[in-house]
This record gives sequence, structure tokens and C-alpha cells, in this order.
Amino acid sequence: MDIASKYFNGVDWRYIDHSSGLEPMQSFAFDDTFSESVGREESSNVVRTWIHQHVVILGIHDSRLPFLKDGIRYLTDEQGYNAIVRNSGGLGVVLDQGILNISLIFKGKTETTIDEAFSVMYLLVAKMFEDEDVEIETHEIERSYCPGKFDLSINGKKFAGISQRRVRGGIAVQVYLCIEGSGAERAQMMKTFYERAKQGQDTKFTYPNIEPHCMASLATLLDREITVQDVMFQLLYALKDLGGRLNMEPITDIEWSRYEGYFDKIIARNEKINTFMEN
Repeated sequence: MDIASKYFNGVDWRYIDHSSGLEPMQSFAFDDTFSESVGREESSNVVRTWIHQHVVILGIHDSRLPFLKDGIRYLTDEQGYNAIVRNSGGLGVVLDQGILNISLIFKGKTETTIDEAFSVMYLLVAKMFEDEDVEIETHEIERSYCPGKFDLSINGKKFAGISQRRVRGGIAVQVYLCIEGSGAERAQMMKTFYERAKQGQDTKFTYPNIEPHCMASLATLLDREITVQDVMFQLLYALKDLGGRLNMEPITDIEWSRYEGYFDKIIARNEKINTFMEN
């Protein structure tokens, strides 16, 4: 069975629009909440859209940078960005009003490989932009921020990255799509962050050596005006074109209770960073 038939054709998808009003830590707690609901078969698959203002989402390895304080001070004091540590894989990524995040949450079976889960998201994104005269490639852009095997690029310039997290039988595959603004400027900010946070010191983990011009927004790559709102509509049309059945079932009382527990865990993880910054 191909990816489209297995995950979309005739499959129910519950749409959750969190494109305004949430903090980033709330978003990650919601993805864990819905992953558990889907894994317990208490919910159909979930597609969730989310947008946040001026925050850098750091990975676990970023939190171990030798001069992390200096890097975060650069982001907050000089660039006006907050910083938090996320609970899924990868390194630091930039979120702002020009970047759309999409989470696809579905039941994880033992035979669902990491590559297959990533391929579900790739198929959807490719469908979203199938009418554009471009080829979306999927391979690592080594000198981007948060480089990974499933980076999405056009003509060698990365505009999206995909990560995934597995919680209690559910898989959450998350993509950030750089739509508006300058991808190169965001990459330059991350390059400076790593320079300030590493200061040339040798580390066991290899952090990216960022080349800003290997990243770009879709507005730049497609050479036309395109907005986050436009892409949100393209997402819903693509889901339907692939055969998905959309619903908007509300968040249940049980899910709100679970959400509070997951949110508390993320708050506790980030309090360790805040304590470190204060000392």
C-alpha cells in the first residue's frame, strides 16, 4: 500500500487551528496530548496548524552549548527573540509570523519506520505546491540551521525542515515552512547565535556551520507574493485532494487534563535553562 492510500485516502483527519494565541510551549504540549489521544484510538488523525511570534526553538544539544548564556542574550537582547527548548529532535529553528508550522499526528504501528513517517509529511507538502513550476527535493542541506535528512529545498535552498516525536502510540510529524520574509536573514541570526554560544570551543557534538544563503523563503523561491494564510488554505485543499476527510471535533475534557500534564513537563524542562541563565 502506498503512502497516500495508507494515510490519506478515506482517512479521517481532525483539523485543529492554533494559528494565533498560543505560546510555543503550549504547542508542543498539545502535540503530545493529541499523540496520546490518537495512540489510544480516542481521536482520529490530527492535522494542526500553528504560528508563533519571534521565538527560537532550541534542541536538547543546543542547551549544552558551552556559552549558551551569550547565545541566548544575543537572541533576546539584540534580536528580540525568546528562546525555549523543545521536546522533539533536531537543533535550533526560527519561528515568527512568516513561518507556518504543521503537525500531522497519526497512530504509530510497529512497522511505521522513521522514514515512512517523514514521507507522510513530504507527500502532503509536495501536494500543496504541485501546481508550482518547481521541484521540491528532500535531502540534507548541510550548512542550514537544523540540518536533517528530510530537509525540503528548491534549487538547493532550504525552505522547510521536518522533525518527529513518538508519544504513547502516536507519532507527531512536525514541519516548519518558511513562507514570508528572508530565509537568509533568519539563517544569519542562527549563525551568529552559534558563534556566540560556542566561541570556537571544541565540543563533542558537531554544531552546524551555517551558510545563510543556502536558505530561502517560499516567497523568494517562487518569486511571487505568498502568505501564510494562502498556504493554510493550500494545506486543506491538499488533504482533500489526497482523499482525506476533514472534521473539526473539539478538544475533550480528557485531552485538556492530559494537556496540563504535558505542559507542566515542558515548563519544568525550560525552568532549568532559565535557572542556568540567572546564575
